[in-house]
Amino acid sequence: MSEGRSRGVSRAIVTAGFSAAMLAVLLAGAGAAIAQPVEVPPTWGGDLWSRPRLTGSWGGLRDTLGEKGVVLDLDLLLTPQDIWNGGLHNDEGIWGNAEYTLNVDTGKLGLWPGGFFKVSGQTGFGKSVIADAGALMPINTAALVPVPNEDDTALMHATFTQFLSPKFGMFLGKIYALDGLHGEFSGNYRDQFWNTGLTIPMVFALVPISAYGGGIVVLPWKDIIFSAMALDPRGTPNRDDLGEIFDDGVTVVGSLQAKIEPFGLLGHQTVGGTWSSANRLSLIQDPSNIANTLLEQRFPALSDPGPILTRILERFYPELLIPTEPANREDDSWAFFYSFDQYVWQPEGKPEAGIGLFFQFGVSDGDANPIKYSYVLGIGGNGVVPGRPKDSFGVAWARAQFSDNLVPFLRKNLALGLQHEDAVEMYYNVALTGWLSVSLDLQVIQTGLQKKLGSGMELDDVDTVVVGGLRTYIRF
Repeated sequence: MSEGRSRGVSRAIVTAGFSAAMLAVLLAGAGAAIAQPVEVPPTWGGDLWSRPRLTGSWGGLRDTLGEKGVVLDLDLLLTPQDIWNGGLHNDEGIWGNAEYTLNVDTGKLGLWPGGFFKVSGQTGFGKSVIADAGALMPINTAALVPVPNEDDTALMHATFTQFLSPKFGMFLGKIYALDGLHGEFSGNYRDQFWNTGLTIPMVFALVPISAYGGGIVVLPWKDIIFSAMALDPRGTPNRDDLGEIFDDGVTVVGSLQAKIEPFGLLGHQTVGGTWSSANRLSLIQDPSNIANTLLEQRFPALSDPGPILTRILERFYPELLIPTEPANREDDSWAFFYSFDQYVWQPEGKPEAGIGLFFQFGVSDGDANPIKYSYVLGIGGNGVVPGRPKDSFGVAWARAQFSDNLVPFLRKNLALGLQHEDAVEMYYNVALTGWLSVSLDLQVIQTGLQKKLGSGMELDDVDTVVVGGLRTYIRF
């Protein structure tokens, strides 16, 4: 073999090793918080029903780019919802997200092995009914981005990842943290559950949705993945001032995931946590400082309870709207979670299909974080209906148990509830083609905030919320 050919073969082997390592991260569900390769099909073309993207192979150009590790996607997610019962208002709305993503594999492009670029932006538009539901766990995760219930466009993700060996990589850039915990049955709001309580651990309510930072990914042994990253705690999708990164401390997020196969059935066990040094308003306040908590505090992954509670405060305790002393603050915060997903039945010869269980438990300090405990329990299935190999379904329950420090004065004196919030969600996702899926979704929610101001400015009970949804996901 010639020296040049030998170098070419060695380069191909190294590139394949790096790509295989990153694909292992992708398939294990370590999350889109890391710039990952995407699976490239043999062709983007084919007939209208079988092709993986609506616009096909672009006359062969898309196939050529894919072979060189360049994948460009444009996706449209439409999530209309209708509140049939309960909540603050019976209302309906259609929220939409246009998402555009570029992935580049430098090894396949012929530059150097182990390098991966990922850039993703989103445009949000339409009307969301998140606020009308009155639930603190948002009923539509997609409607949180880029800005809740506002037409806006933002850079969500822009990272460069470099694997220095097939077992160790580093990444840096802007990270879409909300989209970072995809599992077999939950975690991806595009084709799984809508409710944020079933998308991320709710004890991660203080972790920014999208922020600048960096981290590492380690594959120490087969089927084990460790990742850790440091994020700007004040990061938001539309905050892009690089000069202010980490001015307010740091948020560290880490996870360790193990793939297991008891009795030949696929499963994953995951532990993770977050710690932040950001200086935040404490939930532990004198009643005279309630307004500080309600008007200034914003929790990235929660519906904002501030406007509702402020109106109640204006009606019953207007004297507390003007703080009389400096607010208490917290210098750090922490949260941890454990989760598993496990197939309990899989058809022979179809490792991507089956029915399984999933569970999650989280705990936080409860001092700056309004969620003290979070729980998830559910059943999911992929490709179990005959003739429908790409369809999926799920039924699950999520609970957010609030910190005892969350406005205890109002809870005690006005019987507002705010002990815990329960959500039950069920969906069926129909893969009509390779590029089009439609989901039917139903949520039943016992809201944590159990009172609202009535038309006569009296406190009325908040009835159980029932929300129907019809999600459409189109990949162009």
